[in-house]
Amino acid sequence: MATQGKRNVIANVYILKEKAEADCHWRTSQVRVYSSFLRSEQQIIPRYWVKKIKKAELPKRWSPLPALGILRGKMI
Repeated sequence: MATQGKRNVIANVYILKEKAEADCHWRTSQVRVYSSFLRSEQQIIPRYWVKKIKKAELPKRWSPLPALGILRGKMI
């Protein structure tokens, strides 16, 4: 899961908790590396965490979220 301000989104989905935790760690490290850039652009720094979800909870057009979200031209 990812949070930016008050908005929560599903960042990625993994069957194994270990893979989810590794992805969460990687995303967090990417945000840490670019935190000064995000602050200079006056962007809210995203926060990532692992949460168990059901397949039915995924939106129909869901796709994995880039680590910084801005890779799609917008924050999450």
